[in-house]
Amino acid sequence: MIRFITETGSTNSDLVGQIRNAEAVHEGDWLVADRQIAGRGRQGRSWFDGTGNFMGSTIVRLHPRDPEPATLALVTGLAVHETVASYLAAPQELSLKWPNDLMLRDAKLAGILLEREGDAIIVGIGVNLAAAPDLPDRKTIALTALGPAPDRDVFAKNLAANFDRELDRWRTYGIDPVVRRWQEVAHPAGTLLTVYPPGEEPITAAFAGLTNEGALLLRLADGNHRTIHAGDVMLVGKEG
Repeated sequence: MIRFITETGSTNSDLVGQIRNAEAVHEGDWLVADRQIAGRGRQGRSWFDGTGNFMGSTIVRLHPRDPEPATLALVTGLAVHETVASYLAAPQELSLKWPNDLMLRDAKLAGILLEREGDAIIVGIGVNLAAAPDLPDRKTIALTALGPAPDRDVFAKNLAANFDRELDRWRTYGIDPVVRRWQEVAHPAGTLLTVYPPGEEPITAAFAGLTNEGALLLRLADGNHRTIHAGDVMLVGKEG
């Protein structure tokens, strides 16, 4: 079920509140807003609420045998990538960036925010269908840079269907095929990234794929590798 609302503070916060109040929130239910006045992204950043964009959330009820919940960021990325790619004449211009961004060329098109509440993961997704924010620290883009904006409601239905399919694959086959497929649509190996691990100085190194558990793998300048489990990531460019 997809419930469309005109305005809210944050669709993620709304679902968290419903869960805390013991309201019926079922896996597969979506809440999609025309406008969010208190939307947020990772690290507590405010989230752009451009009219005509997709801003929505759903939940995943965790099962005892499910893979690691954090890997739902990869699952969600695949669903968003597949949905957006269906609207593009050149889907190869899309790429996923760890841990939770969809890039179009070298600019951010979509973002994902996971939050846990009890046995549920709230999955928040924002996609720049019609307009993109002007941010000081990164490039952004909307699908209107390439043509007319997709119909938001149709996009929501397509995304919900793709997410449901990816979630089923995650539960049925585990994390290995998710990691493999995610890497196939990520930026190329060797892409230079600047990573900001929590509490550490930034690291600039080459993308070397993901670990079997879905963590980021970097190749350092001395040839050694480092695994990153958390942190902001910025694209720098190709290796020289």
